[in-house]
Amino acid sequence: MSVSDHENRKSRSSMGSVNISLFHKPSHADDMLAHLNAFRKESTFTDMTLRAGGRFFPCHRAVLAACSCYFEAMFGAGLRESLDGEVDFRDSVHPEVLEVLLDFAYSSRVIIDEENAESLLEVADMLQFHDVRDAAAEFLEKNLHVSNCLGMMLLSDAHQCRRLYELSWKMCLLHFEAVRDTEDFYSLSKDKLLDLILSDELEIEDERVVVGAVLRWVRHDLDNRRGDFPELLGGIRLALLPSECLMEAVACEELVMADKRSRQIVEEAMRCKRRILQNDGVVMSPYARPRKAGHALLILGGQTFMCDKIYQVDHKAKQIIPKSDFPSPRKEFSASAIGCKVYVTGGRGSENGVSKDVWIYDTVHEEWSKGAPMLIARFGHGSAELENSLYVVGGHTATVGVFPASPSVSLTQVERYDPMSNKWVMTAPLMDGVCNAAVVSAKLKLFVFGGSALHRDGAPKVQCYHPTENRWAVAAECPQPWRYTAAAVLGSQIFIMGGDTEFTAACAYRFDCDSRQWTRVGDMTSKRMSCHAVASGNKLYVVGGYFGTQRCKTLDCYDPTSDSWNSISTVPYSLIPTAFVSTWKHLPS
Repeated sequence: MSVSDHENRKSRSSMGSVNISLFHKPSHADDMLAHLNAFRKESTFTDMTLRAGGRFFPCHRAVLAACSCYFEAMFGAGLRESLDGEVDFRDSVHPEVLEVLLDFAYSSRVIIDEENAESLLEVADMLQFHDVRDAAAEFLEKNLHVSNCLGMMLLSDAHQCRRLYELSWKMCLLHFEAVRDTEDFYSLSKDKLLDLILSDELEIEDERVVVGAVLRWVRHDLDNRRGDFPELLGGIRLALLPSECLMEAVACEELVMADKRSRQIVEEAMRCKRRILQNDGVVMSPYARPRKAGHALLILGGQTFMCDKIYQVDHKAKQIIPKSDFPSPRKEFSASAIGCKVYVTGGRGSENGVSKDVWIYDTVHEEWSKGAPMLIARFGHGSAELENSLYVVGGHTATVGVFPASPSVSLTQVERYDPMSNKWVMTAPLMDGVCNAAVVSAKLKLFVFGGSALHRDGAPKVQCYHPTENRWAVAAECPQPWRYTAAAVLGSQIFIMGGDTEFTAACAYRFDCDSRQWTRVGDMTSKRMSCHAVASGNKLYVVGGYFGTQRCKTLDCYDPTSDSWNSISTVPYSLIPTAFVSTWKHLPS
């Protein structure tokens, strides 16, 4: 065909209507890669040789440049390797890994397994095969384990794999006790170890774990790491250690005694510890700041005041997530946590019958079971954990011959439950019967706030139970006539919030267990009657409640350091909270 023939055909077609057809061969790219790969294997038209570990790989520089910015820059800049027609990686790249990358360049496919994933990620990042690097990182994410998470954290940090780094970092925090026993732990830099132990998210239940880990890391290479010890020691929450451990084991440690700065750090921590034990549970010091991890916040509730489900608060996602159905829906019960279990006591069922039942939710296995029933059926009572026992306090019970139950009489009876023996016993009765009172434990005692029977005269009292003496006493007078209020404990201080009057509904107070003094703190963001509160870390959380016809639909957090409240999540419209507890995420040692 001549040029003139084609021009004549073009002129003929231009006089008629436009008629166009598009042809597309979907397999063209694969077919072309297959031919190029065949040329590579036969060394046909190849113009570049890669060399690694004594092996030679003929290839086409156009293919390499199209797949890798590394090779594109090398060949485009006219570097010596490009002019020589050979790139020698010597021993910096394993030939098997290079072969896998070349197979990908010529086929768009790569096989990743446990043997090559880490090396593939390293070399793919070095040679800027970013798709392969990301695929290797994704493979490692799926195979992340306690035994390798520390190594993966270091690898991903060196090669800018942010998602793999974040996942492995979180796993290191979650399983620090196991991570400290791996060989990779001793390869950590001082800065990376410091980042770990400084994190509020470090999931440990005993700060002695951190002390031991730091000492082992330093002693692994004592001559070179001795100088890092003071800075690492300062990253430990030393004031959270048991007093004996802090004053004997840590203070007498050779590394501490031999360094002036370390001694000063321990002395400051000991001063913080004394302040915690003697006066203030919220000590403003990095040595005393509680870690966030270790507890789970659980809400019990339902679409009405009849509770039928348990929910968990997701701090990071700021969401409230359903966890489990409650097998025996009820209202006006009480709930408390011991370790990783939630104990739901008493209450009234759908026909208002008063219950002695005890239901136990195991947060580890996410299952319900029944405990031994209480000695007295009751509703509108309070409960709290004290020295691994559960106490139920006050409330109402069914009046003989009256159905449904009558709330005319407030109980003085108090029962104690031993989870180990699954048995209840009666303890000393309250001085005044109470219902809908706030019950908490602090400083190895029980405290009951407000909730006194309506017919009694005088200011409402704070009743305090001394378990070693099995007796109740009046600890103080309440500043307000509280009922339907909530309480939570931080250190030696108890925070009281909400109530059933216009004046008390938004108020919050702090009660010091040692001085028995009251302090007014910042008001809540809204008025709440029958709200529920727990402490977690160094903050308080309040949920539920209502005032008048308005339901409170937010989960609010109080920060004692700034004396301020803020809303962290919205409660689902279908959820009316009826109890709020904080449990261990894992079994306590």
